[in-house]
Amino acid sequence: MDSLYSEIVVAGCGTPLYADDGFGPAVVESLKGLELPENVTVVDAGLGGPHFVFTLLNPESTKTLIIVDIADFGGEPGELRWLAVDELPVGSYRDAHSWDLAEPLQYIKDDIRIRVLACQKKYVSTPEMVIGITDEVQRAIPDAVSEILKEIGMNYGTA
Repeated sequence: MDSLYSEIVVAGCGTPLYADDGFGPAVVESLKGLELPENVTVVDAGLGGPHFVFTLLNPESTKTLIIVDIADFGGEPGELRWLAVDELPVGSYRDAHSWDLAEPLQYIKDDIRIRVLACQKKYVSTPEMVIGITDEVQRAIPDAVSEILKEIGMNYGTA
């Protein structure tokens, strides 16, 4: 890639230390095992994902930011839903430090297309450490990978 900044950034947010919060990093791990176009950067953004990920964006070259994370949108555990920034459930999209993450995304949404692939959590153990994603959320990982590949315009035989 000729540019420091990718056209498409996929950021998996969360940590495997808190049960289902490991969904984003698990999806990223699966994506990193695939051959992706040069204009795509996939990053495990950890707990500070939506804050840290701003350093990977440049409105002059970055066209799309895809955030992969758990959320509580009232679905069945393991259900996936694409959300725009304006659709993020008020007050329910926060990081482990209780910072509202929707607000910083509002500032860049007019310059960069932002999509959030949210997975309905079943169990997040914070502040207690529990390693291991619940079965329902684990089963959503291949579908999440397929959804992201479609979103970036790839058919990887995962339809």
